[in-house]
Amino acid sequence: MSLSNSVTGAFSLIDSLVRNGVSHIFGYPGGAILPIYDELFRWEENKLVKHILCRHEQGAVHAADGYARSSGKVGICFATSGPGATNLVTGIATAQIDSVPMILITGQVARPFIGTDAFQEVDIFGITLPIVKHSYVVRDPRDMSRIVAEAFYIAKHGRPGTVLIDIPKDVGLEKFSYNFTSQSNLSLLGCKPLKPVKKKHLSKMLELVQQSNQPLLYVGGGAISSNASNVILKFAERFQIPITTTLMGKGIIDEKHSLSLGMLGMHGTAYANFAVSECDLLIALGARFDDRVTGKLDEFACNAQVIHIDVDTAEVGKNRIPNVAIVGDITTVIKDFLIYSDDLEESINNSEQTSSWKQRINVWKKQYPLLIPKQLSLLSAQEILNIVSELSPKAYYTTDVGQHQMWAAQFLNVLPRHWMSSSGLGTMGYGLPAAIGVQIANPNSKVICISGDASFQMNLQELATIAQYNLPIKILVINNKWQGMVRQWQQAFYGERYSHSNMEKGSPDLVKLAQSFRLMGLEIESRKNIKEVLKLFYNYHGPVLLDCKVREKENCYPMVAPGKSNSQMIGLVKHSLPPTNQKNVKIFTNSK
Repeated sequence: MSLSNSVTGAFSLIDSLVRNGVSHIFGYPGGAILPIYDELFRWEENKLVKHILCRHEQGAVHAADGYARSSGKVGICFATSGPGATNLVTGIATAQIDSVPMILITGQVARPFIGTDAFQEVDIFGITLPIVKHSYVVRDPRDMSRIVAEAFYIAKHGRPGTVLIDIPKDVGLEKFSYNFTSQSNLSLLGCKPLKPVKKKHLSKMLELVQQSNQPLLYVGGGAISSNASNVILKFAERFQIPITTTLMGKGIIDEKHSLSLGMLGMHGTAYANFAVSECDLLIALGARFDDRVTGKLDEFACNAQVIHIDVDTAEVGKNRIPNVAIVGDITTVIKDFLIYSDDLEESINNSEQTSSWKQRINVWKKQYPLLIPKQLSLLSAQEILNIVSELSPKAYYTTDVGQHQMWAAQFLNVLPRHWMSSSGLGTMGYGLPAAIGVQIANPNSKVICISGDASFQMNLQELATIAQYNLPIKILVINNKWQGMVRQWQQAFYGERYSHSNMEKGSPDLVKLAQSFRLMGLEIESRKNIKEVLKLFYNYHGPVLLDCKVREKENCYPMVAPGKSNSQMIGLVKHSLPPTNQKNVKIFTNSK
């Protein structure tokens, strides 16, 4: 777009977004943000940016979240004032707690009306203060370009997060003499560059690694944000250290790798939880010792010395005091460590030192494998997800929250940035709109949304967005007619009093629902032809929804009960004759 001597605040906003690399915006228009949408119209006509119209602001913010997680770029979301802005709150909190870089741009009533309780006026700046990394109210259009540049820098700097920009309606309309501000011209006191790692810390880290006989890498979402997969694998293989990941860290390693233990924590693998309970050195990379991971905190890796590396100073020592604390980017720190260890003659290969530890873990893997319930006719979510993982090793996955999320984490083997799931906040309704953002960011890739029947109904209106843009998203609904995880907790801890967790009455016919949005709808009720149906679902060229009517009261195991240590898991079945290869899967039924 050509510049003139005088432009509007709306022009400076869109121009600044485009110059900062924005190609897609997710949003929903309304009165206070109309000047911005009017300007956006001209930019879209010139094919300089594309707006994706979602059907609800929460859908839009989750879509921007999925876009950001899968691409590593900053997600952009527009909403109007009042209810439009407040509808973003859940999505902002979801992204902030999972460290997702996003910029939320909200319309606001005109400056003279702020504080008068005007129509659709809400103090979104104040409402969101606890759930954003930073926020702005643009009082002068001359500040617009600088604020946008700062927002991009803050959203990506250090630990990624969310930034809110609230723009009064008249700021978007006001004309002024415009000068673009580049990120390279910024100097932000609150965003100091990370300091190089001190040699004394690298030396102490190497000393602990060399002394350890039972080390374990505990890897979280910070490693994904840092794109540290390759360097962590090199580190693990160099020193022969097994790797377990959090829900956010999933994808950092191929889970078929001999050093992979899968996910740890409340619904983690038995062998990961045993390993973290028995290790003598725990190396935490971009992880925050979350309660769903640690269980009873004072019994979490209680015999281990701890090395904690994280980009966020506030996380280091928050829940566990480490023996070595390093604040820095995961990739940079591990690279520096590998160079440092290579330069020392006494640096050793840990293959022999950790061999008995790895053998012990392999015994646990054979004795306590992830289990796939199979009966002659009834479907299990575990079997479905295991087949889907085999069909689509390079697909992008989004999930909702609940049992299906944990089963997906257990059975899907994914690549880095190919796993999108609300981990810290546990937001039901996340999966479907997030899949929209992932598909927009990766138009030539397979995108599969794993949802539950309860979660799916929270944002099913986004089927219209999928239909409008003909996005070839595959939606797999694990339909057990319950809020599955709520039911499981009610069964285990609340005397089987199933208070308002059954979803059967009033639930839609999902096949007809999909067809009403002009999507293909499929249904499967038994194991007969399960692989053929899943292949049809996976290979269909357009958007498709598959309603999988699974066993109603299947429980998700293993499970660490609240207040228990990770080694005290519910639902374990020990096998004296373990599988001899990956295709030989032990079968059992884990529900009553």
